[in-house]
Amino acid sequence: MLNFFRTSVLLAALTALFMAVGYFIGGTSGMMIAFGIAVVTNVIGYWNADRLVLRMQNAREVSPSGASDLYAMVEQLSRNAGIPTPKVYLIETDQPNAFATGRDPQNAAVAVSRGLLRSLEPREVAAVIAHELAHIRSRDTLTMTITATLAGAISMLAQFGLFFGGGNSRDNPLGAIGTLLMVFLAPVAAMLVQMAVSRTREYEADKDGAEIARDPIALASALSKISQAAHRTVNVQAERNPAMAHMYIINPLSGQRMDNLFSTHPNVENRIAQLQQIAATMQVDRTGR
Repeated sequence: MLNFFRTSVLLAALTALFMAVGYFIGGTSGMMIAFGIAVVTNVIGYWNADRLVLRMQNAREVSPSGASDLYAMVEQLSRNAGIPTPKVYLIETDQPNAFATGRDPQNAAVAVSRGLLRSLEPREVAAVIAHELAHIRSRDTLTMTITATLAGAISMLAQFGLFFGGGNSRDNPLGAIGTLLMVFLAPVAAMLVQMAVSRTREYEADKDGAEIARDPIALASALSKISQAAHRTVNVQAERNPAMAHMYIINPLSGQRMDNLFSTHPNVENRIAQLQQIAATMQVDRTGR
């Protein structure tokens, strides 16, 4: 219930921001048009979240026979998490990374990159998948997808102000100045909301994922390896669709290490420290036994 309330408040805030951009660009009529676009965006995002994101990342579904070890791993971890087994997808990139998507646990998917399977040990891959299943179980995936869609739409709407001049002075109370402010500030505001929610949910998914896999040290090790590799390997599909970056377990766009509002994920060292504390509580040694 708390997660549903938090999600509702977030989406309402983004919709209100979307309408504000429309108002400063086109007055009352612009606000109503923006509201209509926001509603349509939310509806499309709800029913097509998984297909939209997977298509953008060029993910390919794999069958139990085509990737038996990976599929068996996802099945076992899903039982641990108490959710239906999601569809499994493979992302053709050398960058080790993973994400989950879908509107609910009954309609979800987990996508892992080929680089992840090549560069991580099996227990580390399992820990990463457990993290993504935690997102599915807590229904983070729907919120993160719709947030990314709305944030991108806000940026696009704000840019229209440069082409249409913000309407006339009667409809736009701040005139050209108001339009310019919205063009630059609205995308930033939307990005801050998107990034803040990602940071909070990543910490929670790390904790829940460690419990699902029963191996917090493996997840800590995986985060370290993925973070280092992300600095060196370009994820082409993620670069083309940066609004989806916050869905990955590690930011696929850059190697930012500052734990501030301008990074899409919490600082990796902070996440590892939390997992080490969890391991101590669970009395797990550093080899994961």
